[in-house]
Amino acid sequence: MITLRGVSKDYRTREGGRHVLRDINLQIDRGAKIGILGRNGSGKSTLIRLIGGAEHPTCGVIKREMTVSWPLAFSGGFQGSLTGLDNLRFICRVYGADIDRARPFVEDFSELGVYFREPVKTYSAGMRARLAFALSMAIEFDCYLIDEVLAVGDSRFHEKCHHELFEKRRDRALLMVSHLPQHIREYCSTIYVLSAARIQRFDDVDEAYAYFAECG
Repeated sequence: MITLRGVSKDYRTREGGRHVLRDINLQIDRGAKIGILGRNGSGKSTLIRLIGGAEHPTCGVIKREMTVSWPLAFSGGFQGSLTGLDNLRFICRVYGADIDRARPFVEDFSELGVYFREPVKTYSAGMRARLAFALSMAIEFDCYLIDEVLAVGDSRFHEKCHHELFEKRRDRALLMVSHLPQHIREYCSTIYVLSAARIQRFDDVDEAYAYFAECG
């Protein structure tokens, strides 16, 4: 279970303080499929970073009783001078994963070929995204975070990603944030709408979409 209690996040800007999230209460149970709808700039990515531990809340408590991923296909944490293989070794050490088990999976799944042993700074954006997704699947998590729908590679590779995450790991918890209702409808059973720094829960999908439209 992951629990957020009274979580708020403020940022300092040239215009003064900005309240991005205010008094967020949220619970993610094992196996839950939660979607959060929000307009661009509403604080969706900030919420993902807080849940994943990349940032700390200004106030409130986040309690994690299950392992949680970084945002899937996020490649911003790579060390560019290291090879794809070296980045894999580093991540496995951080998460205590078996490098001998993870290496063949990542090398095969990412389809990088000889570039797997080249510096990541030489990769295209698509190559970095494929490596990031493969690494996300090589480390087993109880809860996966998705910041907008996955769009990694061509349609064939996208289908491979879909199978690996949504079918092979259908028993895992999932938190997806998006501004596109169709993505939330396809993957999630419980929906929140994030607007004006606060979230509201809806068990009825159509009610959530109607509220989301009104918030626009």
